[in-house]
Amino acid sequence: MSADFLDTSALVKRYTSESGTAKVDGIFGDPEKDILISRLGAVEWHSVLARKARAGEITRGAYQKARGRFYADVRTRRLRLAGWDQQCFRRGIRLLKQWGLSRALRTLDALQLAAALILHERGELDRFVCADATLCDIARAEGLSVLNPED
Repeated sequence: MSADFLDTSALVKRYTSESGTAKVDGIFGDPEKDILISRLGAVEWHSVLARKARAGEITRGAYQKARGRFYADVRTRRLRLAGWDQQCFRRGIRLLKQWGLSRALRTLDALQLAAALILHERGELDRFVCADATLCDIARAEGLSVLNPED
C-alpha cells in the first residue's frame, strides 16, 4: 500500500471546492492509498476552515459539514494522524536553518515538512502532497516525491 502525506494546503481541498480539489479527491478515492497528516496539520486545518468561514469564502453550514467530514475521515482511519515528537521539532529547526533565509520557509511549513521527511526515512511515506509551490520545491530538494494538486 502506498502512502501520501497531505500538507494543510492540500488537505483543505478535500473539504472545500477550490483549485486542486479533483486531484485530492482522486487520492481519497484510491482505496489502496494510506493518507497521512501531522497532528499539527489537524490543528492548522481547523484554523484555515474557520478563516474561510469568517471571510465568507464558505458558509457556516459548509464549515460545519466540512468539520463533520473531517472527523469522519479520522474516525474511519481514512485519514491517519502521524506521530509527533521532539525529533519533528529538531528537524524543523534544521530545515529553517537550511531554507529560512534562502526560500523564506515558515515555521509551520518546516514542521509539516519535518514530519513528512521522518515518515519518508522510516519507509512509511511515498509522496508529499502540497499546494504551496515554495514548500513543494523545498520538499523536492529534500528528496521527497511531490504532487502539487494545483498543477
